Amino acid sequence: MEAKKKWDLAAIASIPVIMTLANSMLIPILPLMEKKLNINSTQGSLIITVYAAVAIIFIPIAGYLSDRFGRKNVIIPSLIVAAAGGVVSGLGAWWFQGFTAYWIILAGRFIQGIGAAGAFPIVLPLIGDMFQNEEDVSSSLGIVETSNTMGKVLSPIVGSALALVLWYLPFLVIPPFCLVAIAAVARLVKVPKSASDRDSKVALGDFISGVKKLLKDEGRWLYAIFAIGGIAMFVLFGFLFYLSSILEDRYHIKGIWKGLLLSIPLVAVCLFSFIGGKFVGKNKPRMKWTTVAGIVIQSAALLAIAIWNPEQKLNLLILLSASGIGIGISLPCLDALITEGIEKEQRGTITSLYSSMRFIGVASGPLIAALIMSHIPALFYTFAAVSIAAGLTALLAIKPADSDNKSAK
Repeated sequence: MEAKKKWDLAAIASIPVIMTLANSMLIPILPLMEKKLNINSTQGSLIITVYAAVAIIFIPIAGYLSDRFGRKNVIIPSLIVAAAGGVVSGLGAWWFQGFTAYWIILAGRFIQGIGAAGAFPIVLPLIGDMFQNEEDVSSSLGIVETSNTMGKVLSPIVGSALALVLWYLPFLVIPPFCLVAIAAVARLVKVPKSASDRDSKVALGDFISGVKKLLKDEGRWLYAIFAIGGIAMFVLFGFLFYLSSILEDRYHIKGIWKGLLLSIPLVAVCLFSFIGGKFVGKNKPRMKWTTVAGIVIQSAALLAIAIWNPEQKLNLLILLSASGIGIGISLPCLDALITEGIEKEQRGTITSLYSSMRFIGVASGPLIAALIMSHIPALFYTFAAVSIAAGLTALLAIKPADSDNKSAK
């Protein structure tokens, strides 16, 4: 990796950590919020859902804007919007009570979701812009996925710890974090001249026509990666929701200890995201087969839980961590294939569609888990089935050329 860009990468990697904390650290403290606001569990879940749902809508818009006006010109204002949303939610919880506080919190989360749409999803194409060497791109994307997962690892612990001080403190810590990221990106990230000089006067109609043509020509492998990324997040957030519930209901574990146990499978995702990014380098065939191998591990672990239905929490954590290993291996490969396979002029838009699919997985995983969690084998047979479908999709639809070619087709 180019030594002079390590600080750029560090600044960029702070963004997924912060955006993940903004959402995931609320999950373990939702029951406490429901009591403080006097709302039911469905209303409480909207505090999480509205953030992801709004982001799904605005991510493609942010991707187009980043292609037209530049990555930093979208990321920095988006971080400002995300910080503003945190202020609204935090002050609403501090100054008001009951339903009034609840609706102000939701308004803040809506604003924060808009900001999130233009932050982390734009990181992927920015990495592709910054590095010329495809091996550096793959390694850097592995680091970004690792930082994203590190945010998930820290979230349940940090959220539980902050709530011990003030239940609404998790809302208030995000704005200062965003300000640090804004300063780091503004000062440290140097956009390559070729990327900053892209023609910003391309008509929207021409741009859309170009994207449609790209999806028509390259749709086979692009749609496959969209689906696989969405399934990975669906499974990950689905089994995390299940684990969070089962730790309280079956094992009566709460607070920071619950957060620590929740983080174990995420540590596996985090570690193997880093290893996967380093391992694949710029070799696209290796990216495909590493993705397939990761999904096989993921599917086997989930199928074992469905068949065995382990009662001991140690056995359950081992199998969920094995599934996390599989997810961690595949994610940087998917990121690299899609980032390196698309020209810079359309990279922001295409990777934003990929990010939208991942957010759909984030939003739908807990919902589906809640609906069928009373039948644990059925839940994990569902997870295993969609994982097997993802593996077959990767096997049949992703056909990488030699690593020297630009397209992953």
